[in-house]
Amino acid sequence: MDPAGAWDSASPWVSLWTNRFYVYVGLACGISLWICFQIVIRRRDKSSQEKSVPKASRDLGTEGSISLQRKEVSVSGVKIFYGSQTGTAKGFAASLAEAVTSLDLPVAVVDLKDYDPDDHLVEEVTSKNVCAFMVATYTDGRPTESAVWFCKWLEEAASDFRFGKTYLKGMRYAVFGLGNSAYASHFNKVGKNVDKWLWMLGAHRVVARGEGDCDVANSTHGSIEADFRAWKTKFLARLQTLEKGGKKPCDGSCKRGQCESSAEEEPFESTSEDESGAEDRPNLNPVVDVEDLGRIVSCVKREKREKEQQEEKSGLLRSSGKNGPGERRAMITPALREALTRQGYQLIGSHSGVKLCRWTKSMLRGRGGCYKHTFYGIESHRCMETTPSLACANKCVFCWRHHTNPVGTEWRWKMDQPEMILKEAIENHQSMIKQFKGVPGVKEERFEEGMMVKHCALSLVGEPIMYPEINRFLTLLHECKISSFLVTNAQFPVEIRNLKPVTQLYVSVDASTEDRLKKIDRPLFKDFWQRFLDSLKALAAKQQRTVYRLTLVKAWNVDELQAYAELVSLGNPDFIEVKFKVGGEWWTWIDYDRFQELVREYEDSGGSATFGARDYTARTPRWAVFGARERGFDPKDTRYQRKNKSKDISGC
Repeated sequence: MDPAGAWDSASPWVSLWTNRFYVYVGLACGISLWICFQIVIRRRDKSSQEKSVPKASRDLGTEGSISLQRKEVSVSGVKIFYGSQTGTAKGFAASLAEAVTSLDLPVAVVDLKDYDPDDHLVEEVTSKNVCAFMVATYTDGRPTESAVWFCKWLEEAASDFRFGKTYLKGMRYAVFGLGNSAYASHFNKVGKNVDKWLWMLGAHRVVARGEGDCDVANSTHGSIEADFRAWKTKFLARLQTLEKGGKKPCDGSCKRGQCESSAEEEPFESTSEDESGAEDRPNLNPVVDVEDLGRIVSCVKREKREKEQQEEKSGLLRSSGKNGPGERRAMITPALREALTRQGYQLIGSHSGVKLCRWTKSMLRGRGGCYKHTFYGIESHRCMETTPSLACANKCVFCWRHHTNPVGTEWRWKMDQPEMILKEAIENHQSMIKQFKGVPGVKEERFEEGMMVKHCALSLVGEPIMYPEINRFLTLLHECKISSFLVTNAQFPVEIRNLKPVTQLYVSVDASTEDRLKKIDRPLFKDFWQRFLDSLKALAAKQQRTVYRLTLVKAWNVDELQAYAELVSLGNPDFIEVKFKVGGEWWTWIDYDRFQELVREYEDSGGSATFGARDYTARTPRWAVFGARERGFDPKDTRYQRKNKSKDISGC
């Protein structure tokens, strides 16, 4: 074979191989050009499609049809609520309603005195309404008479873990407050509070709060009417934006994240000293739910350190004070008074308090009572929640009062007499009940009965058994025909043994082992575990009704079932949940009249006459048993409750 011929036939391939770099570059350029060409074509097609949609929308708009871009209603209407004393807020509500009507939106004007938030406020979550509140601040920063109940309900809901910070999520609102800056400490306080409480419950603010000022010299716009007009203009503009679908597109002229049109809601703002307390922390909810314990442990530890530092400082100050060696200080300090007053307490003397339970309010309005109504026949609207001692010997991690109460292992404060404590407790309780006169839904019969206290729950913050005159206090209760339900934290076994008969004695069992009890209750006593066991033994010796109250928190104190069983055997309580059957029927209720007879015999005999739990136990009504179909009172089964109504005990 000729080598030269072979070389000639292979020369094109050799040449191609030699110049392969240029071939690769050419192929790459060709592929790149093809890709770019495809991108340009697709972008042009997409642009033409986008241009065709607005045109179709405009065509449909000129024909009076619904825009293609608004497939669902953004605002179904506006509800305007007002709380007025002199008529100004009512006039503003009417003016706003007229302006909203001009936007072809349905509008309703509601007087807050006729509105029941318990039944209807949650409906605004899904109604697609925008709610506007015109609320005036009256004397001493209080709401007007027509808005008292609404504000009270809203405040308690915002601080009640049962509602939570998402209760009103989805509701849209705006607030305009009416006030007078001449009263600087209370200026527009009601408007600020309504705004805050709605926000804490998860409602969505659509426009910043407006503040009308009756003081012409300090009014931002020259008068309260001008202040309202300026706010109304902003509200209507925002309403139109919402009606068109929500947020307006950003024009690119603002800083990223700062566009006014894209900001749906600003965080709650407040400069008032009244609103800068512990209840306004980022947690939004001042009441700690035990189910959320795991998430707030770090916060609790921080608060513990701060508390200890404050106690150390206050101890140094007290040691340098002017009190003589024999003079005792008051338990309620100014700071404690402020903290507990904010939580709804009516404080009595130097160490006691009374508070209106939410179940009392519920039953006044013809609704259900607390579990003690179902279990034991307590009528919640006739129950007074009080304590003769705000102090405690524990610093429990789940304390639902944020450790605002004082602590100690013995009574070292001034002491008020039990007669004064009971008298003022009843008077304060009745005063709080009177506030419900005329409130929507309150039953006249329940209101009248609520003024006559029949039960006393000694279960507020603190340890009531620490009060040196607790036995005298119990005697006074029983003389007034008031039943006694006392709760103790099981750190005072001697006091439990010496305790006179109570209608029902509760002991808090927060853990089943020494290590867990120390971590959860954080007791002050060094011998806390022995005191705990001795308290349970003392409970077993009591002849009246006894109850173990367990606070169980997942991953904290629910594992040692055998240890709990041993504690139950030690204290031998009548109840843990419900475990008291007689002849195949539940007997958990109490014959309160019979109890009063027995306790009188006990007092008359000087303590020699004894009686036990079964001597005044009553059959549980059918409607209170789990699985029952009845949903109301059975007159035959409530004979122990209504056989002999208590007389007026205001003079006790």
